Amino acid sequence: MSMQANIHEAKTHFSQLIDRVMAGEEVIIAKNGKGLVRMIALETPATQRTPGLSRGKGQIAADFDSPLEPDVAQDFEQ
Repeated sequence: MSMQANIHEAKTHFSQLIDRVMAGEEVIIAKNGKGLVRMIALETPATQRTPGLSRGKGQIAADFDSPLEPDVAQDFEQ
């Protein structure tokens, strides 16, 4: 099911249009009766992320926070 709203109506009632889209409706934004934009809800990911899956896979060098070489530091300061 879809509905059409002109640009002025869409600006005025944007929150209500989002509610309709989130309820499964498609909203077409039109200008002079001609559809320009289609609003649809984004699909939610099928699975939840599991924190920590990459734990232990990255490495940080022991000297990662040591001062930069003078010529490299100068390039960053310019």
